[in-house]
Amino acid sequence: MKADVTAAEVTAAAALDDVPVVAEDIRIDRPTLHDVVVIRVRDMIIEGTLAAGSRIHEGQLGQQLGISRTPLREALKVLAREGLVDLVQGKGALVRKLTHKDVKDMLVVLSAMEDLAGKLACENASDSDIREVRRLHDAMMGYYAVRNRLPYYKLNQEIHSAFIRITGNEALSMVHTQLQARLKRIRFIGNEKPEHWDAAVADHEEMIAALEARDGPRLSRALSNHLAETWLRVADSI
Repeated sequence: MKADVTAAEVTAAAALDDVPVVAEDIRIDRPTLHDVVVIRVRDMIIEGTLAAGSRIHEGQLGQQLGISRTPLREALKVLAREGLVDLVQGKGALVRKLTHKDVKDMLVVLSAMEDLAGKLACENASDSDIREVRRLHDAMMGYYAVRNRLPYYKLNQEIHSAFIRITGNEALSMVHTQLQARLKRIRFIGNEKPEHWDAAVADHEEMIAALEARDGPRLSRALSNHLAETWLRVADSI
């Protein structure tokens, strides 16, 4: 673990921790082994350590992670439900490989959903909802400042989910969650080039400004334009 912490990382951590403590329940949730394994293997897929289309060798991966096959197999079942892994009889688990058409089709649908979400979010979000999105945004920007891409990406995805959540539309949230899960690796590689990452950050600055202004059409445009640009950023990497 890195011992030195930069000022920007402290800022990011402070933003993440800047949440009022509820006196009645201050217990710290402890992740189970199952949770930890799911997160770790998911991150390996997102970062490309487990390459798209490759077979996951349970014995080898379990040894690397220091776990038995049982918790690994349970984690793979979760990732299969998320659409990141295919469980193939006789072959085991394969990291799902998306085609150009798969990605473009999903991004088109996500764009339409987030276009709708921009309008509904500005209509239905409470002031505290908007403050929460701002908190996530500021924390994400802290990671951008130090170019720490994986935690930046995770907060980025939380922000997109938050835009959907604050619409109050459960059907929209359900479908968005399914598609977003399948595109985790694709969305991550969209920021590989510095100029692409810079442009994505500018998009997010426009999103938060539109939300805080409660300007639905502006937020809808920002969200749908962002996803259109995402396709251009990832198309050559698929």
